[in-house]
Amino acid sequence: METEVRLAERFDTDRGHLRAVAYRMLGSLDEADDAVQETWLRASRTDIGEIANVTGWLTTIVGRVCLDMLRVRRRRDEELTAEPVASSAPGADPEDEAVLAESVGLALLVVLDTLGPAERVAFVLHDLFAVPFADIAAILERSTVAAKKLASRARRRMHGTPAVPAADLVRQREVVGAFLAASRAGDLEALLAVLAPDVVRRTDRVAPGGEGEVRGARRIAEETLTNTARARVADLALVDGEIGLVVAPRGRLLLVLRVEVDGDRVTAVDVIADPVRLRRLRIALAQSDLR
Repeated sequence: METEVRLAERFDTDRGHLRAVAYRMLGSLDEADDAVQETWLRASRTDIGEIANVTGWLTTIVGRVCLDMLRVRRRRDEELTAEPVASSAPGADPEDEAVLAESVGLALLVVLDTLGPAERVAFVLHDLFAVPFADIAAILERSTVAAKKLASRARRRMHGTPAVPAADLVRQREVVGAFLAASRAGDLEALLAVLAPDVVRRTDRVAPGGEGEVRGARRIAEETLTNTARARVADLALVDGEIGLVVAPRGRLLLVLRVEVDGDRVTAVDVIADPVRLRRLRIALAQSDLR
């Protein structure tokens, strides 16, 4: 009875940590809560009297649960022909999940979705939560060396390979970052300052009554300001080796903006929404900070 009480108290203390681990593994708040609940069910069947690090032990359990869920998801996705925009489980609160996704990093969630289940588990547990590779290897049922290789491969995928020199990448980041900040703030003058006079916006999916191509800084700035909600769910990312934007409500990829920069101005914006084109893009993090 004493160990059961101790476990329940420890689990309540660690619930936030376990939820954070599961959310980064699964990218869905509802699925993360399901994983935490399953972790409790599995843990509650064990006598923890001999377990020195209960938090670490619970983390490995949630890791195994998430791995199973990711594998089921991968099999399901392979069986279905669907667009690459994942839907959240029906019970999730959209507002809560949106806030959580933004706090974690929209681009991080998008790029994590490009990893295979074993890579994602190895990367999240080691790089984001400092779980030892020996413990990760046990979860994955592989050797420690294999677990390290999986995390290394995932790390390369997450950070990508820039297609331009470092100085150009820094300049692109500054300009595209200024464009995103002005879009979020609804600041017309700031947008006009960062857009080249003859800037062009192209899109591969045109809404009824819309235009596939728009030219001119003022037209594009005014068009951008009609959809500041989209800017709030956008994040900087490395797109085919150059700085661009991913639009990912609740961490689910919806659009990619490839942004061309000349000097300190945006000269072109290509809005990519076609699922086939989205799948072909190499998307990685635009910065090294991982949350």
